[in-house]
Amino acid sequence: MKTAATFSLLLLTSMLHAGPRTSTNYSMTTDITDAGGRRATSVNYTNDGSAGGVTGIATVASPSETAKSGYVGQLYEVAAVQVAATPTTVNEGSTRQLAASATLDDGTTLASLASSVSWSVVSGPISGISTSGLATAGNVYQDTAATVQGSYFGASSTLGLTILNTGNDDLGIYAGDGIDDPWQVQYFGQNNPHAAAGFVSDASGLTNLFKYTAGLVPNDSSSRFLLHNAPVPNQPGQMQIVISPRLSDRTYTVKASPTLGSGAAWNDLTSFSISDNGTERTITDLDATGARKFYHVEITKP
Repeated sequence: MKTAATFSLLLLTSMLHAGPRTSTNYSMTTDITDAGGRRATSVNYTNDGSAGGVTGIATVASPSETAKSGYVGQLYEVAAVQVAATPTTVNEGSTRQLAASATLDDGTTLASLASSVSWSVVSGPISGISTSGLATAGNVYQDTAATVQGSYFGASSTLGLTILNTGNDDLGIYAGDGIDDPWQVQYFGQNNPHAAAGFVSDASGLTNLFKYTAGLVPNDSSSRFLLHNAPVPNQPGQMQIVISPRLSDRTYTVKASPTLGSGAAWNDLTSFSISDNGTERTITDLDATGARKFYHVEITKP
């Protein structure tokens, strides 16, 4: 007769765990196998871990940052796009690199590559934006506002730029003609052939370059540079030369010659006095001797 034998197996279990980790600014609670990861915190930092270290979310208070580490994939939607440039000014004819970042639907921020953004010019003198976000400014006659736009996954935003005028004789067909662009734009608008330096814009017979240099209104025939001379009473050896208008940013040089014609020798006055009355200037030649003496005035604008 066989006797049944009974066996008992006693299984002892214990929970394995690691101890807490701490430093001056950081502490992490004891990890246990049944918690699926725990939160670690400090004054400026929190971390939500997960079992096996597969995923985790870490945040920093300042500057505000959120890192989602270890995720195999993440679904998100772009909630907004921010366009930026440093600085937001650009010299005419120069370039400025544009940048963009996206705010996602979970509040995190995605630094977008400029080449992933669709760029466009909304307004102003931006001649173009490359696919890498490099904006090129056109030439202007004064500091001028411009607006650019960046679009990314259905979201878009704009950025205002200021194009700085760094040269006064470089605008369109007016470039390099010796006349300041703002003067030509003021009286003729932009890219008007009638604003050319050699063009006579009224019945005066005077070119635009002369009228600009003399400080006249180019399309007003009554706007003239006046020059006349008269003897000084009781001073037979003196002569007054009166010019108008006189502008503070011009230089006026009176020259004299005993003859006229192609062979005339024009020389600066060597002995004279000057007096101003508003926009009128009187130059007195203190050595107006000789049978004849002719005068002319050279006007220079620095």
